Amino acid sequence: MIVADKNLELVTLTERQRKARRNRSVAIGVALAALVIIFYIATIVRFGHHASGLMPTNLM
Repeated sequence: MIVADKNLELVTLTERQRKARRNRSVAIGVALAALVIIFYIATIVRFGHHASGLMPTNLM
């Protein structure tokens, strides 16, 4: 163990600070999920548009 670890001061958050941290975490998670959904939709639209020209119209 390093000597500096023994002198490490731990911060105790207030209830208000914990709530603010949680709200930030939720906001970051929602923003990340929205970004993933946007990229997914953009990919489907882009490949769907290009793939429509590749599919044969008459199989026989």
